[in-house]
Amino acid sequence: MPYDASLDKQLFLKSYEAPDGMKINISVYSYNNGPKKVQLSRESANAEGEPRFAKLGRLTKDELQAVLPLLQEALNQL
Repeated sequence: MPYDASLDKQLFLKSYEAPDGMKINISVYSYNNGPKKVQLSRESANAEGEPRFAKLGRLTKDELQAVLPLLQEALNQL
């Protein structure tokens, strides 16, 4: 069964924006009314200032401290 974007429902979204403009998004999705799952993504600006997604990878201490409360909120949505 191929992925169908119309079946992917975003139920929650909170973001942490760092002073340098980088953003970490915490969201909860449910695909085809299936189990709710948490998604973490990193977003930064390209040379033209347009947002682009990047691998989340490692977090700094400041980033982790900022996203922990957001993760707790996401957990409450599950």
